[in-house]
Amino acid sequence: MKNLAFPDNFLWGGAIAANQIEGAWNIDGKGISVADIATYKPNLDVKDYVAHMAVTCEGVMAAISDPSDKNYPKRRGIDFYHRYKEDLALFAEMGFKTLRLSIAWTRLFPTGEELTPNPEGVEFYKNVFKEMKRLAIEPIVTLSHYEMPVALSIKYNGWVKRSVIDDFVRFSTVCFDQFGAYVKYWLTFNEIDSIYRHPFTTAGIIPDKCKDGQLEQDIYQALHHQFVASALVTKIAREKIADCKIGCMLTKLTTYPLTCKPEDVELALQKTLDNYFYADVQIKGEYPKLTLANLKQKGIDIMFEEGDKQLLKQNTVDFLSFSYYMSKAESTNPDADRIPGNTIIGVKNPYLKSTEWGWQIDPKGLKISLIELYDRYNIPMMIVENGIGAVDKLEGGTVHDHYRIEYFKEHFKQMKEAIDEGVELIAYTSWAPIDLVSASTSQMSKRYGFIYVDQDDEGNGTLARYKKESFYWYKKVIETNGKAIYDK
Repeated sequence: MKNLAFPDNFLWGGAIAANQIEGAWNIDGKGISVADIATYKPNLDVKDYVAHMAVTCEGVMAAISDPSDKNYPKRRGIDFYHRYKEDLALFAEMGFKTLRLSIAWTRLFPTGEELTPNPEGVEFYKNVFKEMKRLAIEPIVTLSHYEMPVALSIKYNGWVKRSVIDDFVRFSTVCFDQFGAYVKYWLTFNEIDSIYRHPFTTAGIIPDKCKDGQLEQDIYQALHHQFVASALVTKIAREKIADCKIGCMLTKLTTYPLTCKPEDVELALQKTLDNYFYADVQIKGEYPKLTLANLKQKGIDIMFEEGDKQLLKQNTVDFLSFSYYMSKAESTNPDADRIPGNTIIGVKNPYLKSTEWGWQIDPKGLKISLIELYDRYNIPMMIVENGIGAVDKLEGGTVHDHYRIEYFKEHFKQMKEAIDEGVELIAYTSWAPIDLVSASTSQMSKRYGFIYVDQDDEGNGTLARYKKESFYWYKKVIETNGKAIYDK
């Protein structure tokens, strides 16, 4: 008889990010981050991610001089900073084995260049981790989740400057020293591949600070600095924390050819290899030869300092984590119908349905992704972001979100199939277990959670928490270690 349960000790949970939940953006010594610059643009199409995430020097300086949170929802978050015990209790009620969260760099080092950390920031995270330990929730901590100090962006154009490596290493070392007793699992950079899609959010690069024609060159140089920083902090973590595990984090952009036309197949393959590149460096410890050849053809010359190659090779990660929300198709046909995804644009797959934000729903693609990645890397894996953004309606103190339950049920079934076929999947954290401010459009109305938060896009509301129907469903899934996904 088929075993319907997931593996013993499988880590079920959820994922959040400091910049989307904490709020408290200007109290207790916190500095301004790149996320605190992100504006809510109600007059833009929610599917126009390029416009939503566009940044200029003028816009950055205007945001810094604005003391309010009116146009900056990530400054508000959902007030996790003051309500973390309430929220962690709700996660514990669902039975969470783990919670992925991040540490806001600017809460510890307001400008990024201080030599000692802000004690109030250290105390806050210690209290969070102590509460998680009390509730038996294992932390998975992301060191850099779109939260770098905006001061480093203005002064150095972010990660383009190599000295930012030293600032990040200092921040990370404090995290290991202060929180290592509570945290076993660490991720270095969230969706490190996203630097090409939104360089400011990921690496603090302001495009109009780059010399004419140099943006792409600067992006790849900044990326290299992040690779080096990741290797350095991986080395330091292993020296400081016994039995710790360090992972990298990839946006899994699963790509199909729209047709079997060889040109479409070739294009889809190229997109897949481009996606692998970022994980290859951190898992295999070197740049892929095809990537180096492609960069050379583009005229991009990455500056390696002495010792960089050896550092990357000797400090590879222990596991691969990734986000998966949707798949996309590709075609050489310029007239192919294109739709948005996770801050990308792809060709519409006629066999798939889409969310209200245009992301195509593809549970089978998650199984395909798991098999592709495990076959390539053969290391343990975590799915650390997966979920559906939707417009939820609060009725009678709950949300009847059958569409969310259906989404997760079908994705979990595909995860189990991949595990049964030999994939070593050790954790799953949904994005996000509680409604929070959207990364791309800075909306509250794009809701992901099992828990509804009473706040609208303009910040109006009581911030009261309400359990959705999916809350109780996910609780049963965790209680039965996955068996409940097969219930009629």
